[in-house]
Amino acid sequence: MLAIADLLGPAYPAWLHSLWDMASWLCALGVLLLIYRLRPQWFQGGTLGRAGRGYFIALSVGGLASAYLLGTANAWLSGHPAVSRSIVGGLFGAIVAVELYKRAKGLRGSTGGLFAPALTLGIALGRLGCHVAGLADFTYGTPTEVAWAVDHGDGIDRHPVALYESAAMGLWLVVLLGSLWRSPTWLPRRGFYWTCLYYAGQRFVWEFFKPYAAIIGPFNLFHLVCAALLGYAALMLLRDSHATRSA
Repeated sequence: MLAIADLLGPAYPAWLHSLWDMASWLCALGVLLLIYRLRPQWFQGGTLGRAGRGYFIALSVGGLASAYLLGTANAWLSGHPAVSRSIVGGLFGAIVAVELYKRAKGLRGSTGGLFAPALTLGIALGRLGCHVAGLADFTYGTPTEVAWAVDHGDGIDRHPVALYESAAMGLWLVVLLGSLWRSPTWLPRRGFYWTCLYYAGQRFVWEFFKPYAAIIGPFNLFHLVCAALLGYAALMLLRDSHATRSA
């Protein structure tokens, strides 16, 4: 199996992947608008309703800066000197920036749950674009002999690791959307933390199937970022559970 980018060879335009990413996040925005239409009260009250526009500035600046900082750092550490961006890096930076903003404003409680389905869909669709981009994207899998391996045009059979992640996040999207009808509070209160836990967990596994340089034992930079996200999500869920029992 060949990826479209490698069939086109040098003619493959680099901007096409960026265009795919834009389309993916527009679809994600559509999911967010759908949730707003179904549950408008979730957006108007609670911590998110009190956060103000500074919240979105912190989220955007922190996420964008960290996406490029960690993405580029991982590429250089792996002998691929290029400006790169990473969704896991963006998520990490957005969380740090938002939590600092919330602390400065004295805000408590989750603000990301309502964005979890959109984030999940954006990642699932975006990874399809990574697969199509093939070798040029530097997110391809390691060599393998499994029956479903893909050849990106260099004669080497590789794990379709981007498809693994896309499928995993697609399954999680079903869980998130199903929660809209199962529970009136789960998504806004715990949905983001569970999404962060699930995403970081599956991403940690897929990192073993990528060609990135290890920096501590068998772990690359994104392994460490995922470990930090796992710790954050677990801590926030424990805090929420304790608050529920104490109420």
